[in-house]
Formats: sequence, C-alpha cells, structure tokens
Amino acid sequence: MIDESVISRVLGAALRTGGDFAEIFAEDKRSSSALLDDGKVEELTSGRDRGAGIRVVVGETTGFAHTADLSEAGLTAAAEAAAAAARSGGGGVRTVALERRDVPPAYRVETYPADVPKARKVELLTRADEAARAAGSAVTQVSASYGDSRRRILVANSDGLLTGDDVVRTLFTVSVVATGDTGMQTGRESVGHTVGWELFDLYDVEELARTAARRALTKLDARPAPSGEMPVVIASGGGGVLFHEACGHGLEADLVGKGASVFKGRVGERVAAKGVTIVDDGTMAKEWGNYAIDDEGHPAQRNVLIEDGVLTDYMWDLLRARKEGRASSGNGRRQSYQHLPMVRMTNTYLLAGDDDPEDIIASTDRGVYVKHLGGGQVNTATGDFVFGMTEAYLIENGEITDPIREGNLIGNGPEVLTRIDALGNDFAMGPPGTCGKDGQGVPVGDGVPTLRVSSLTVGGTAA
Repeated sequence: MIDESVISRVLGAALRTGGDFAEIFAEDKRSSSALLDDGKVEELTSGRDRGAGIRVVVGETTGFAHTADLSEAGLTAAAEAAAAAARSGGGGVRTVALERRDVPPAYRVETYPADVPKARKVELLTRADEAARAAGSAVTQVSASYGDSRRRILVANSDGLLTGDDVVRTLFTVSVVATGDTGMQTGRESVGHTVGWELFDLYDVEELARTAARRALTKLDARPAPSGEMPVVIASGGGGVLFHEACGHGLEADLVGKGASVFKGRVGERVAAKGVTIVDDGTMAKEWGNYAIDDEGHPAQRNVLIEDGVLTDYMWDLLRARKEGRASSGNGRRQSYQHLPMVRMTNTYLLAGDDDPEDIIASTDRGVYVKHLGGGQVNTATGDFVFGMTEAYLIENGEITDPIREGNLIGNGPEVLTRIDALGNDFAMGPPGTCGKDGQGVPVGDGVPTLRVSSLTVGGTAA
C-alpha cells in the first residue's frame, strides 16, 4: 500500500519533535453483503475503506490522527498532527531503519468471494428462505444475510517493524419467526470463518435454515422458563459467549490497569474450579477471531489465561506491555484505521474435560439445559451478568425434557468459574461474534465443551 521509503520518512516526521514511539497502521478493506427479507432482496451492497492511522507516543501521552490520503504528503500531515497532539518538545531528525517481518497466514483462501458473481450469493439466500419456510406452516418470516470482507493491513513503527496481513472472512446468517398461540418466537443460525467462498463447501445453507426454523417452531410449544437457583448445563459450543463477556473482558490488561476488573492483582491465585482452563487463541485457523498479526504488528498467539483454575496471565497490547517490561500477547486490535488499538480478545474458550456429556445430564436431577445463549449485559468491575437463553430445555430426573422460553441466566462471572463441577469431552467452537468495547467492534470466536454450573440463577416467568 505504501512504499518503504515513504514509510521511513513519515515515521521520521512523526518523531521529529521528540516522540518516543511512532506507528503507521494502513488498511485497505473491501466488503460486500446481501440481505433477503420476506422473500425479497432488500440490500445488495459493496464497499471499500482505505486509509491510515498514525500514532505518536511521548511519555504517557498518545497523539493520534488518521487520513484517507495515502500519499506522502497526506501521511506526513497526519504524522505531524499526531505528533502535535502528543505535545512533545525537542527537535532534530530521527531515521527509522525498517525490517520486514512476514508472518504466514494460518489458512490459504481457495476462492476469493470478490471473484464470485453476486447472482450466486443471492441464490444462497433464496435457497435458505425456501428451506426455512418449508419447515412448517407456522413460519411467518425469514431473513437471510450474506457478507464477506477482505482486509489487508500494513503495520510499521519506529522500532523498525514492517509487516502486514491479509484476512478474508465469509459469513451467512438465517433468522426465522414462527407464530402460534404463544405469540411470535424466533430462531437464528449463523456460520462464519476466516475462509473464502469455500465456506459453502463446509456448510449447507438449507440445513442452516432448517436449524433456525426448528428453533423458532420448538419454542411455540415451549413452557415458560422456571425461576430460582438451580444447576445449569451448557451445551458444547453453545455458551462460550458467557465466558467471553463475564470473564474474558476482565482479563484484558487495559481494564485491569484501570481497576475495572475483578481479576486485578490476582495472577497466581485460584479463580476457578480445578480443571478449568481458559485460553485466548488468535492462531486458530479458520475461526472468526483468527489473524496472522494483530493490529500492532505482533504475531497472533495462543495465550493461556487460567490454567487448572489458577489465573496465569492477562491479555496485552503493545503499549501496556512495554510499560510493564514484557512482550505483547498479540491482542492489540482496532476496528479500522480510524481507531486506536486496544486490548481485545480473539478466540476465547474453555478446554474440554474428561466427562461424558450424557453422564453430565444423567447426573443432574433437576435443572436447565442451555443449547444456545443470546446477548447479555456484563459489569466487568463486578463480574455480574445477565444473558438471554435463545434455546433451552428443562432437565428432569436426569433427562432433557420440555423446551422453555423467556428465560435469562443471572450470575457473577468469577462465581460461575468456581461453580463448574463437570466438563465434557466434546469441545466445540460456537457461532461467529462481534465484540463491542468502547465503541469499537471486532470479530471474535468463543467455544466450550458441555459443562455444568452447580448453581446459577434462572430468571423465568413460570409461577
């Protein structure tokens, strides 16, 4: 995107007034999407976003500017603006010698979605719509969406780093509404990976649509969710978002540094039940949070955060790691070139245990089986959370029985970690997600094996 000699001169301009550190992050992102709603194509879009963000650090102060002009003049103006914002003095010229460091991607794309005609993308939506409607006469509304993106980045800094990445993501989602005596009920299914058009060699869109329709139709005959504290079994792949939100954010070094995490100062302490190991892993090929380098140029890593119940480390970005005299963990991420990087998760998951999932159910006399969790709210300073259950069932006498609806899981993240008393041997990653933090959204993945929390509050509507 930018000539190396230009990069070197722009970094020099950024440091001219005495900066300690300067960085160029350039991005060229192309994307396309299609939406079918109520049998009609409502949207068919494509776009491109291209520009650079320049960061200058002086002591504890960071100056940042971004521009869509990738000419030397445009980049130099942004660099000078960022340096001025950092409010440093001094003077002189500093030359930056760049060393290219290429990191190979975890997966090689077979077919770039940009090379696929739009008509084939619309055909996927139509097939999904027809399959969902054929699942039952109670299906009253179907929405199907497709999206792809190719994001190429370049990262260079005054430490001499010059590197880049090229990530392709492809996503497909089906949402279904079914109407009956209990009103309208919804079901949703989505798949997304850091792969190209070959995603649809791995997944059948008609089967995805039937799964979404089944969820909606099942809830038409569901009982209201119970209320009170009880054992909760979370299905393989279905509840990773709980640990992402209720625990993962509290392990991000920026929130720890601000005192906004219940895990502050607890490295080396037991924070979870024995056997509980939580990992954040940006190297997982094809998963939604995968990349070769983070948005500060550091290679993605597999970071063990909690091992056998003991807190071992936090996630780190470059500047916070430098301040602590340690290396970044590869978790510096940003939404786009218009944003500063911050500590973010990638693919966050609980490792599998040794228990048979069927035995976990059979040994639960009464409780709730959560097949899929929806969105929720979390207070990272306390760990308190509320999550909706989008597909859940009663457990009665050690068996999964009736479906339930209109229920939430209410609890505290650190407490949940200590109450996990069974871990299945059937680990799976869940659907793709977008993690929001301080106004920025980035793609993430999460996963869990079947697990049981010995006691968790279920907020339902049953008397």
